[in-house]
Amino acid sequence: MSAPPRHVPSRTDLHGVHWLRSSYSTGANNCVETARPAAGPWAGLLAVRDSKAPAGPALLFSPESWTAFTAAAHGL
Repeated sequence: MSAPPRHVPSRTDLHGVHWLRSSYSTGANNCVETARPAAGPWAGLLAVRDSKAPAGPALLFSPESWTAFTAAAHGL
């Protein structure tokens, strides 16, 4: 198994992206939201943020890292 990354990049300046949340989410803002920046240096990455803190930082993941994370979480 490979070593975990030492740093997960985060951004607070992802303006103009379309944030999505799961259809399983309630209106209580207790979920995560995802977005795919289409342009700029973050294009191709997946941004993930806390719906309770939309102005807070969003973590940035490669598609491969996010797929591995969701697969591992699904196996719990």
